[in-house]
Amino acid sequence: MILGIGVDIVDHQRVREMLTRRGTEALVARLLTPAEAAYCLRMFDPAPHIAVRLAAKEATFKALAGSFEARAIGWQEMEVVHDEHRRPSLRLSGRAAARAAELGVVRTHLSMTHGDTSAVATVVVEGA
Repeated sequence: MILGIGVDIVDHQRVREMLTRRGTEALVARLLTPAEAAYCLRMFDPAPHIAVRLAAKEATFKALAGSFEARAIGWQEMEVVHDEHRRPSLRLSGRAAARAAELGVVRTHLSMTHGDTSAVATVVVEGA
């Protein structure tokens, strides 16, 4: 049973401007987990890779929405990880994991893509 769906789109240029304005290290440390940061920052152009992770996190917020506590989920409490076949998935911790447990989430589904100018992610949270 589908418990929640979220989708988000992030413009690459917006991410580039945020990186310039706030500083790459400070922004990445606030929005990404250390593993996500290491992955994105080793790319020639990290902006599309950061953008797609931000889209995934925003889509996760939307899929888990519906309570006061859900609004307090932090950026670091959602992480995009990849399996051995490079398929993306979500690792939830802290308030994100608590909200997922509250909803009865047994599985999350994540689809991400980025083109020349923008990144899109869709998240579906599934219950029993």
